[in-house]
Amino acid sequence: MSNIVLETKDLSFLYSKGTTSQVAAINDINVQIERGELVGVIGHTGSGKSTLIEHFNGILKPTSGSVFLDGNNIWQDKKGIRSVRFRVGVCFQYPEYQLFEDTVEKDVAFGPKNMGLSPKEIDLRVREALSFVGIDESYLEKSPFDLSGGEKRRVAIAGVMAMQPEVLVLDEPCAGLDPRGRDTVLSLIKSYKEKTGSTVIVVSHSMEDISRIATRILVMNESRLAYYDTVKGVFSHADELYSMGLDIPQYTRLFLLLKEAGYDVDTDIYTFEEAKRELLRLFGRRCRNAE
Repeated sequence: MSNIVLETKDLSFLYSKGTTSQVAAINDINVQIERGELVGVIGHTGSGKSTLIEHFNGILKPTSGSVFLDGNNIWQDKKGIRSVRFRVGVCFQYPEYQLFEDTVEKDVAFGPKNMGLSPKEIDLRVREALSFVGIDESYLEKSPFDLSGGEKRRVAIAGVMAMQPEVLVLDEPCAGLDPRGRDTVLSLIKSYKEKTGSTVIVVSHSMEDISRIATRILVMNESRLAYYDTVKGVFSHADELYSMGLDIPQYTRLFLLLKEAGYDVDTDIYTFEEAKRELLRLFGRRCRNAE
């Protein structure tokens, strides 16, 4: 079996096709996403990020080009699109606005129930998904509308996880959350990927968030694929990212400045923990030299 779980070939999508206001939302996208990767998707507003992920499970149909799941064109048989949407689960920005059932249990069970699973399997998946997002079983009979903002977000994400998709796609999962809520959601996403081995795709405008969890980064710019590489490979193109209206992680900026100031430091620093280790190494060495 190929290690490529999701692939696009010459993928393009036009809004208002055939009219004077026709515009290319994505243009000629070719990318291969390997099984088990945690892919961060970044790009400025209007770059095509959301349009791209809406093709991954057939929410949008390509104007031209193809999307392949496990080597099969998802539009080869239109009747199969429903099953594709169970295998590639998409959780949109502010998913808590899509909660509608009167209990947490019913909301998380909605997807598995529509998959035609047995009541026993549905119950198992609901409890497992809630466990993944750190929601206790005591919440099962609570109304989702009585939960805090962060809890609602996690319940909504659990509803997608409960379908056990091969690919989990999250569009701005930390949008609107406070720092603690953001840290919680990012940790849960990383833990879910490690425990299940699933492929996870996270769209975010935060370079810090992406650098903390991603194994690879996909960069969209003006409807086209600009880069698809490791975290180090993408953020090594700092000048190019700046020209796209994007940034690099604040810790990376700090160490680039230290390097320019003459300090012998590693500039491949993307997270707080990496920055802490490098500063301890630097100042520990300077202290030893001063003795």
